[in-house]
Amino acid sequence: MAPPTGRSSARTSSGPTGARRRASHSMEAVLTEAVALLDEAGEAALTFRALAARLGGGVASIYWYVASKDELLDRAADHVLADVLADAELQVERDDPIDGMRAIAVTLFDAVAERPWLGAYFMRDTGLQPHGLKLYEQLGQQTLRLDLTPRQRFHAVSAVIGFVVGTAADMGQEPPREVVEGEVSRDQYLARWAEEWRALDAKTYPFVHHIVDEFATHDDAEQFRAGLDLILAGLRLQAEG
Repeated sequence: MAPPTGRSSARTSSGPTGARRRASHSMEAVLTEAVALLDEAGEAALTFRALAARLGGGVASIYWYVASKDELLDRAADHVLADVLADAELQVERDDPIDGMRAIAVTLFDAVAERPWLGAYFMRDTGLQPHGLKLYEQLGQQTLRLDLTPRQRFHAVSAVIGFVVGTAADMGQEPPREVVEGEVSRDQYLARWAEEWRALDAKTYPFVHHIVDEFATHDDAEQFRAGLDLILAGLRLQAEG
């Protein structure tokens, strides 16, 4: 991929003639290593200095490709979304558009749950994130096969993406320290909270008492799919109404 244009103020130059010195790596390498840093330790770990050290060059060489950390984050997110889009494009030829939306949504959920940082930069700048915009388009095209108004389609896609990205980012957060360090299992951690909930006054918290056994044994992925199905079932009723 060629370096982005219109970034001359961020470029470096050397030599008596002031000619630009091309960086020794590539945009692909820059984004691949940026994603690796984000995966390892999140946004705080992604600095130009850390990235340059991994690439084996100077900090100034990074500015050949991106003008700021914000641009780097947006492009790194889109770099990941390229694979998500490729997977999603395999889901769009389904007979039922609701099934197509579900498959695309699950594909995006899996990607953000695996990389919680991705949710914060999803479609933040569609000019820098063509794959994110195409993913939005693929989801939206499924609604064109339903009897909906433009506003209903817009709201439907917004609701699905908001639920998918928000839920995936929440579920993808690092587990509590006790679970990470192996002091307790996930089930034991949930059981501890469940016991605290059971100790609450049942008249004040009737709903909490009603669902506490489900909470203690719930599966995160199953919970996500159940919520997604509720949204899509409502969309189907709206289209058929």
